[in-house]
Amino acid sequence: MWAAAAAQAPDPPSVRADPAPARAALAPSRADLARVSLPSIGLRARDIAVVVNDADPASVEVGRYYAAQRGIPPERLIRVRFTPGRETMSFAEFERVQAVLDAKVGAEVQGYALAWTLPTRVECMSVTAAFAFGFDPGSYCAEGCLATKASPYFNSVSRAPFTDYRMRPSMLLAASDVESAKRLIDRGLRSDESWPEGKAYLQNTSDASRNVRAESYPRVRQVLGPAYPIEVVEGNALEGKADVMFHFTGVAEVANMASNHFLDGAIADHLTSWGGALIGRGQTTALEWLTVGATGSYGTSSEPCNFRGKFPEVGIVMAHYLSGESLLEAYWKSVQMPGQGVFVGDPLARPFGGVRVSRSGGSTVIETRALPPGNYFLEASRSSFGPFQAVGAVRAAGFGIRKITVPATDPRYFRLRSAPDAPKAAS
Repeated sequence: MWAAAAAQAPDPPSVRADPAPARAALAPSRADLARVSLPSIGLRARDIAVVVNDADPASVEVGRYYAAQRGIPPERLIRVRFTPGRETMSFAEFERVQAVLDAKVGAEVQGYALAWTLPTRVECMSVTAAFAFGFDPGSYCAEGCLATKASPYFNSVSRAPFTDYRMRPSMLLAASDVESAKRLIDRGLRSDESWPEGKAYLQNTSDASRNVRAESYPRVRQVLGPAYPIEVVEGNALEGKADVMFHFTGVAEVANMASNHFLDGAIADHLTSWGGALIGRGQTTALEWLTVGATGSYGTSSEPCNFRGKFPEVGIVMAHYLSGESLLEAYWKSVQMPGQGVFVGDPLARPFGGVRVSRSGGSTVIETRALPPGNYFLEASRSSFGPFQAVGAVRAAGFGIRKITVPATDPRYFRLRSAPDAPKAAS
């Protein structure tokens, strides 16, 4: 039976979910935080390689800026060369680029930041899928209304996609110009561990073909509403909102986008055919969401028809993001069939990661969102190096802020370790 108490500890530590963080009664110390170790959630700079096109000065400048701002080491800035400015990369060019990556990228790299806006495709595959899986038209291309191969990463608990599945999720650092790209990168960096107090807007539109995700909205609000404010909006336009953290809709052209204010780290996308074309085919593109202030977006670069599985599942992307995962992880895990999908934004944005420490009475209180629902072992040791012994077990239910309360008089070190049967995020 899973409980929140540690049976062997006097005045035992506990974990629970609260709707809002408590205010500090006394100033905490660094030692307070060091006493509790939590599972590592979210990809970091050490897990990413930045790929730049040497034939495109803008790509080189954006890639260098991203690596510098994120602290990605020089050896992870991989320079390749292909014809810039084209919507589609040929298979021959992709093969040459892939050969460079195979020679220079080690097994520790789990994902790519692609520092360009075009190309968006490698022949019939989206460019982000091609760099993630390798070029595989038989599995990931669709002529007509056909399903494509499912991603093994979909709604998984994996913390290391290349290690687990031999795939490297990829995201375009897309922008209309270099300065816009730098603003995107700055937004992503500012968002890290900021716990933005905004709202998720789920739009129920009159476009029956593109509104297919609205079926999931009641369940999303039921599961995630206690963890983050959610509003279902009836109508085809969202206007004048100052607190947009998530915005999901289904229309060909999104009206009045610029009238809303997107918080740092915000995710926004619309279900339509050509959102991932980026250069525009008479429909709003994923790039336009970034232009008005979102930090991440998604669209398809070839005709997907309205298969829900080819677009982000609203509840899944929100659940993983709210649980402290990076934008790259949360977005990729939300698309079951990503072969035609283009992911754009700052892959390392992680607004709901990190911990906060406070004192309350005789206790040290450590709060985090980065503890997904599941079962955890609670262990204690007299030394930070161990050996650790089990003192209890924790069941983390639902989503939101978790509190780990440690008696200030207990000198031991504590850690939470994920149990093998931790469930997946709910959709």
